[in-house]
Amino acid sequence: MIDLEQLTKEVCRVARVAGAYIRKERMGFSTERVERKHAHDYVSYVDKGSERMIVEALKALLPEAGFITEEGLASHSDEQTLWVVDPLDGTTNFIHGFSPYAVSIALIRGREILIGVVYEVCADECFYAWQGGGAYLDGKALHVGNSAIGDALLCLQLPYNSDAYKPVIKQLIDRFYGNVGSIRMIGSAAMALCYVAAGRLDAYAERYIGQWDYMAGTLIVMEAGGKVTNYGGDEYFMEGDSVIATNSIIHDDILDAIAQWGQDTL
Repeated sequence: MIDLEQLTKEVCRVARVAGAYIRKERMGFSTERVERKHAHDYVSYVDKGSERMIVEALKALLPEAGFITEEGLASHSDEQTLWVVDPLDGTTNFIHGFSPYAVSIALIRGREILIGVVYEVCADECFYAWQGGGAYLDGKALHVGNSAIGDALLCLQLPYNSDAYKPVIKQLIDRFYGNVGSIRMIGSAAMALCYVAAGRLDAYAERYIGQWDYMAGTLIVMEAGGKVTNYGGDEYFMEGDSVIATNSIIHDDILDAIAQWGQDTL
């Protein structure tokens, strides 16, 4: 039997160590050491170094678990429990010295997210949750905000798959710009989710993202009283590439806006 609360505390320590490494490397970082994975999608030695560090530490904490990681430095076969790791979420932000960027670590089993930890490097903030235990920021309990749609602060992210998503984001901005409190794009899925959990944002929506981008943050949102679905409104979103996370109050408003643009966007 896994003690989720105690394990979450250990994962927070792992995330902070990786974050300290990222912070140190940023001080002397050179863009000459950046690789291009896809169009507008980058990776650096810092992403890979952080992932190696995290994987090694998590193996020591829970040897029986497999891995799903962004950089593919660890894998899984038939393990029932899996770590889902993004060693540096917001790499483009990191490259440009633009916050936020974060370490994101989740533990899943089947359709359950057991643990979610997101450490924001620039602000030195650790967001975390375990199943049934609530959501926290450095020991302080989190709860989503209570804004209605007219006052809401939305995060409508811009994924790398610009050709496919451009029509959707144009329509979403057209629908909400001027009809909500305001709209932001922050460049880190993990942090957008944590900001929803903390009430700093009221909603976040993005498609064409990986499990490592959203797995930890979605648990933190749900444990903070928010709602998470995919673009089709399904609460089982864990194997897809789209996420809507809200304060619950405005979830239907976001779903309705997305549904207008046809099934090909879901």
